[in-house]
Amino acid sequence: MEEFSQKMKEYANQIGVLLEEKQIQQFYHYMTLLLQWNEKINLTAITKPEEIILKHFIDSLTIAKHIKKEAKIIDVGTGAGFPGIPLKIVRNDIKVTLLDSLNKRITFLEEVIKKLELLHIQAIHSRVEDYGKNKKYRESFDYATSRAVANLSTLSEYLLPLVKQNGCVISMKGSEVKSEIKQSQKAISLLGGEIQEINQFQLPQSDMNRTIIIIKKVKQTPAKYPRKAGLPAKEPI
Repeated sequence: MEEFSQKMKEYANQIGVLLEEKQIQQFYHYMTLLLQWNEKINLTAITKPEEIILKHFIDSLTIAKHIKKEAKIIDVGTGAGFPGIPLKIVRNDIKVTLLDSLNKRITFLEEVIKKLELLHIQAIHSRVEDYGKNKKYRESFDYATSRAVANLSTLSEYLLPLVKQNGCVISMKGSEVKSEIKQSQKAISLLGGEIQEINQFQLPQSDMNRTIIIIKKVKQTPAKYPRKAGLPAKEPI
């Protein structure tokens, strides 16, 4: 725990996030649950504590500074809860929805939420294409984010319908994004978005390159998007 605490503080400080003792304990508890559940269901290939800290927790927190106070955020294809749960641990002011299409993962996420005593966060079992068509949720979020889910064209069709006008999509990518950004321009524009910012950086004390792409929703998404389940991935705009 002492070593974990030291690493979390050190890495978090380097990305401008100050952690309280309670938050570090929550992250430690989260890691323990992740490793326990990973023996039953496939949640992560990353199982070394230092790698979990850097590649899951710290990587998730790199977008915290881009999220305004008291925002409503949806994390699509959240998997084991990244980036949604780390963001909620450090940002008690935000409301978080975790969306995933696999029910086993939702069961895990609900356990984490309960054990960490997190408030104003929910885990929802749904395909994003279906969720984005639902009038109750469509264009209801300030931010939609996703980590390692799909190429930017497909991702824009998943996320932009969920975001309010003047809200943002925050896409978390690796280093090779130039061609992906170029190929996604048509889709982003058609879906009502506009690339506002591209941030490239390395994770602390590593050679791991990351890119954050922020897409602002400048106009309403046409009603026909997202298309039916499977189509955005199979036939990107």
